[in-house]
Amino acid sequence: MVIDMESLEGMEKLKRVQLATTLPGAKPVCLVGSVSVDGVSNLAPFSSVTHLGSTPVLLGMVTRPDTVDRHTLRNILDTGSWTLNHVNEDILERAHQCSARYGAGVSEFDAVGLEEDYHDGVVAPFVRGSHVRFALGLEEVIDIKSNGTKLIVGRVRMVEVPDGALLEDGGIDLVGSGTLASTALDTYFSIEKVAQLRYAKP
Repeated sequence: MVIDMESLEGMEKLKRVQLATTLPGAKPVCLVGSVSVDGVSNLAPFSSVTHLGSTPVLLGMVTRPDTVDRHTLRNILDTGSWTLNHVNEDILERAHQCSARYGAGVSEFDAVGLEEDYHDGVVAPFVRGSHVRFALGLEEVIDIKSNGTKLIVGRVRMVEVPDGALLEDGGIDLVGSGTLASTALDTYFSIEKVAQLRYAKP
């Protein structure tokens, strides 16, 4: 089956979104914790997080076009602080419910029954029950003119993982930590290690 560009653009919107978000394959899914200047905590699932560099440690996150009020984007721009919290099976259903469009004055933590957790020096809330979580500070925001989205670039300020989850080579044991992956808007996967190969050289 071949789907050409004309067929893609002619698809019903939700089907096109599902296809587009499935194309990259399974991706990390994180709950983004932020807080407004009025003190209202916010929680939203994102599967557009990617590594941008390791010196310094930078991560990127793509937000949807801000044609409507994007609470996560507004909070990050206002405070310069947010957290990323890996989703696991224990919090999956509540994490998924955070994608619902709650009003600006509603905390998703309260709405779905997740607990806030804070660390000294970090403005934004963490998710209690997430096993791998880290804090970021805002470095820059890059406008993507093609579709009105934005790439938020953050520097990792602090990382928290379970005892024993930091491996000797510096990696994190994501399988042992229960980290899940996702595709589309509603599908989640457990992950398992298939192989660890040597650093490739010619």
